[in-house]
Amino acid sequence: QVQLVESGGGLVQAGDSLRLSCAFSVRTFSGYTMAWFRQAPQAPGTEREFVAGIGWKGANIEYTDSVKSRFTISRDNAKKMVYLQMNSLESEETGVYYCAAKVGESYSRSAYDYGYWGQGTQVTVSS
Repeated sequence: QVQLVESGGGLVQAGDSLRLSCAFSVRTFSGYTMAWFRQAPQAPGTEREFVAGIGWKGANIEYTDSVKSRFTISRDNAKKMVYLQMNSLESEETGVYYCAAKVGESYSRSAYDYGYWGQGTQVTVSS
């Protein structure tokens, strides 16, 4: 059974840092592209926003423009873990952060292309 479990969310002040973790229960972690998405609180029911993605080899990495130079996505294939280091957080980045997985090296910025999702972890950034 494939399962993703996020952790590391919390309440922080603007300018603070958080590190999100995602544990992926799967027989073979390699072969999956991983990504982090965000669901803003004022937009429930809308498509989740792509934040960052990483290919299964760890070399193909992409970020949404607003987080470049502040966020870092990484993965540890041996531990079947994906991380999102978030620095200099802004209040607009409050929301539920989801870890997602799709088969294959080619990643996508569309949530509809990811077949596996975690339950999400809340990140609240106070201004």
